[in-house]
Amino acid sequence: MEQTLVILKPCTVQRGLIGEIITRIERKGLRITAMKMAQLDDEILKKHYAHLVEKPFFPSILASMEAAPVVLMCVEGKEAVDIMHTMAGSTNGRKAAFGTIRGDYSLSNQENIIHTSDSVDNAKAELDRFFVASDYCSYTQVTQPYIYANDEL
Repeated sequence: MEQTLVILKPCTVQRGLIGEIITRIERKGLRITAMKMAQLDDEILKKHYAHLVEKPFFPSILASMEAAPVVLMCVEGKEAVDIMHTMAGSTNGRKAAFGTIRGDYSLSNQENIIHTSDSVDNAKAELDRFFVASDYCSYTQVTQPYIYANDEL
């Protein structure tokens, strides 16, 4: 199964939306195989957002992502990267489609609830940044036969 990183941002933690977002992920049929809460710092955020460090708005990203803890998750499933990215919706919550996580819970471009990996390669790199092997739990979801057809596994 494909793995992807999901970060529930500080705005999600502060607004008490952690459970609602996790519920949406689980109801979709995706499996959470690693999860932890962490307070991110400049060092890890500069690595994670390396492509944005030189942008004039980067200091506001740092302030936002350091304002409170985040919830880090490894989410697994067939085509999990694309599914989670689609579930998240457009980056700007005001423009995100209703029914997406950002479309339902965000009115901001920055305070936009969730980060999801945008490619399989980025997912691998991002998961390696935040998790070590002992953080992962391997288990068979008893509902799996009701989520996927036999030929999809």
